[in-house]
Amino acid sequence: MARRNQGPRLRWLDKRGCFYIVWTERGRSRERSTGTADGKQAQIALAEFIQQRDRRSGPRDPSKILVTDILNEYQRQRGPKLEAPARIAYAVLALTDFWEGNTVADVNPQTCGRYAEKRGRSAGTVRRELGVLRAAIQYAYKNGRLTRPVTVELPERPEPRDRWLTRIEAARLIRAARTPQARLYLPLFILMGLYTGRRKQAILGLRWPQVDLNAQTINFEVAGRRRTNKKRGIIKIPPRLVPHLRRAKKRGTDLGYVLHDHGERIGDIKKGFAAACKRAGIEGASPHTLKHTAATWLMQAGTDPWQAAGFLSTSLETLLRVYGHHHPDYQQEAAQNIGRRPQNVRVIA
Repeated sequence: MARRNQGPRLRWLDKRGCFYIVWTERGRSRERSTGTADGKQAQIALAEFIQQRDRRSGPRDPSKILVTDILNEYQRQRGPKLEAPARIAYAVLALTDFWEGNTVADVNPQTCGRYAEKRGRSAGTVRRELGVLRAAIQYAYKNGRLTRPVTVELPERPEPRDRWLTRIEAARLIRAARTPQARLYLPLFILMGLYTGRRKQAILGLRWPQVDLNAQTINFEVAGRRRTNKKRGIIKIPPRLVPHLRRAKKRGTDLGYVLHDHGERIGDIKKGFAAACKRAGIEGASPHTLKHTAATWLMQAGTDPWQAAGFLSTSLETLLRVYGHHHPDYQQEAAQNIGRRPQNVRVIA
């Protein structure tokens, strides 16, 4: 059985002392020197070669173009413009491992199912990764790389997690984050997650010009940021968070990040958060659990759902679907009325 065309790739040739770009064209092997022995420079030369080759080729049938080419082009051109380029890169890496040597025409419900089986991760993870494949194919079709679109079948959306912190757990977590091993920003991150209900990246990317301590508001929106379904919005600062922000402001700079490590933006807080959870004896929690906790606490306090949805910058439908059962009025009228005898109805024996 003939081997699949893997597309242009790099190969080191000892006899010539440099990297070559090799590919197969019309059944014949081709090669072109990059003129360098430096791996990074060779990768740049390969990317430029692929880009120029794609520009000349025009629209192609899905059976004539590799999945890996589509993924690499999507990551290179769209990745830096998206909100979470690192997540896109991680998904592309996993997808490439499975789809290498396959054409876009090989993408179908059966191969998507096999990908899910081989990946062995949660339905949510597989759905996100196949979502990147779908976006890459749609991007290629929209930009004239493919003659027709190809459907990518995603797993069913998993049920939303209902893990949230009790008040006692939250207090234990904050105490655990205040140990000498943890930096100053970790307790403030937890407090901001609990009292604003914002996602990790929105909190880590927050700068002091976005915080108005006089008007007591935080604008989580960033100028020039691409708008997505993950809205950020402007909120009123909860009173319990105000003194913590005032103290943090004294340690920061006027234009710097609210949470920082010696003035530098924090890349990720996952490891520090996990260590604090372990010290506090809390299982099954992640930074995103803080958002779930904020929404749950608002519902448990009997907050008007419209007000809560606005504060959390989420839709009323999503709030009620995911967190509505925590509200004290949840199905209250229905539960009381189900056993009542209907009024003004004559019962005939």
